[in-house]
Amino acid sequence: MALRSFSDNDKALILSPERAVNLHDGLFELRCSAEDIATAVQEEAPASEIRSLVEELVGIARRVEELR
Repeated sequence: MALRSFSDNDKALILSPERAVNLHDGLFELRCSAEDIATAVQEEAPASEIRSLVEELVGIARRVEELR
């Protein structure tokens, strides 16, 4: 991954196709995990279940962050 300057104000992030796919997949996982938490809260799931879903969300976020 690299930043390349095109002008004083514009920058581009260059990702390999594999990293771009991994980032896209990771963001999809994050959204799905957040939706699972929202559903659990709406359905008044037990706190332990919500805590487990939040831990999963944090794990996914950390994994996606490592794609840098």
